[in-house]
Amino acid sequence: MSLRGLRPGTGLLLAAALGLAACSSTPTEPSAPEAATSPTSARQFRPGAAGAGDDYFPRYGNAGYDVTRYTVRVRYDPAKDRLTGTTVVQATAIADLSSFNLDLAGLTVRKVTVDGVPARHARTGDELVVTPAAGLTSGNGFTAEIGYDGEPKLLRNEALGEGGFRATSDGAVALGQPESASNWYPVNDHPSDKAAYDFEITVPEGLTAVSNGVPLGKTTRAGWTTWKWAERSPMASYLSTLAIGEFRVTRAEHKGRPVFSAVTTKLPEGAADASIARTVEVADYLEGVFGPYPFGAYGGVVVSEPGIGYALETQSRPVYSANFFRQGENTGVVAHELAHQWFGNSVALARWQDIWLNEGLATYAEWLWAEHRGGRTARQSFDAAYLGASGQVWRTPPGKPGATNLFSESVYQRGAMTVHALRAAVGDRAFFELLKTWAADKRDGNATTAEFVALAEQVSGKQLDALFDAWLYGTEQPAKPGATR
Repeated sequence: MSLRGLRPGTGLLLAAALGLAACSSTPTEPSAPEAATSPTSARQFRPGAAGAGDDYFPRYGNAGYDVTRYTVRVRYDPAKDRLTGTTVVQATAIADLSSFNLDLAGLTVRKVTVDGVPARHARTGDELVVTPAAGLTSGNGFTAEIGYDGEPKLLRNEALGEGGFRATSDGAVALGQPESASNWYPVNDHPSDKAAYDFEITVPEGLTAVSNGVPLGKTTRAGWTTWKWAERSPMASYLSTLAIGEFRVTRAEHKGRPVFSAVTTKLPEGAADASIARTVEVADYLEGVFGPYPFGAYGGVVVSEPGIGYALETQSRPVYSANFFRQGENTGVVAHELAHQWFGNSVALARWQDIWLNEGLATYAEWLWAEHRGGRTARQSFDAAYLGASGQVWRTPPGKPGATNLFSESVYQRGAMTVHALRAAVGDRAFFELLKTWAADKRDGNATTAEFVALAEQVSGKQLDALFDAWLYGTEQPAKPGATR
């Protein structure tokens, strides 16, 4: 994510295992059967927890199951600001569940089935509690289908601002971090539960509906057009997006992958179009630094909305505020959001505390891109950040910033400075080997700071606790590292 300005602050088990009586018999005198014994370990079905257990956002996500795929079918009428949807959730129980929760804010649920059988449902705040007709057994898959409708309401975090599905003058945009998905489809809204996605978005004929992944075409009937998209690589829910409106669309192919980009017609053709057109050029450079590009499509979306002053690394197709291109072409922000495709998207957070892994590495990618283009070196960018950092940057440890400082300058700038200090400590060979190894070993998964530190020590053969303690967790300005490029 790039900030324009810092924002404030399973199948069903139908019968339990029975204990069978032991018996013996002879041909001449069969003995009477003994009484049946009780099961040695009867299953205990319990509700899944309403939260994934993240210390920063305890109510985000849910526990007890793992989603493998979402199929999200929505129809949006901009004239009425009304969303009608059906979402199919394919998941596996990882506990014996009597019920499970999904995150869903504001919308009215009309129908819920689990494995095709009607299920009871209730709302508790932004939680949808689903009680299937029979318990869900740990290790078994299940499919839930939810029908819903209503006027989407933005999700609001007092410290982090608004996110989610918002109406615009020509359609709508669904965007936000650390949550945004749960106000337009039911979801396990935490990055620890990544899944594949299929989207079918129906909008009035003449409007474009852009989402994540590979474009699968569109069909028009009776004045409505349905756009289809598929993201086959696992994706964290906050990285899902939807942009409906009037766009200048460009289509191409690069390295056998589709390239689909869209720039709002609210902007005259110019810097935004030129910047987004360089997406594959930037991605190819980063591929040389980080390893193979991790997804099946490329692209970008530019929007011009008062409530969106940032860019977000929505998977395979980042969304950018028009503000980034008011002063001319800007490939630095493109490099930042594309770097996230490796660090933040393919290698995703296991907990929000470790956000610096996303933002520090993406900011450092901006510094590397600037050097690649003949601008200042990464060392010069480090020096500028080090000398220009405010006291608040040093008082806020990026490795443990607190929920209210999740998108603070420390996470971005001091996070990137941590990356450069690591480079200086281990040398270029080990440093760039580390980046590629991290991206490859953790591809399509989740990761923590502790795992990154362990890998850095393994690759470099050096003990790095003191470095990371100072740069990630200290509250005073660390000493500058030795000379690097």
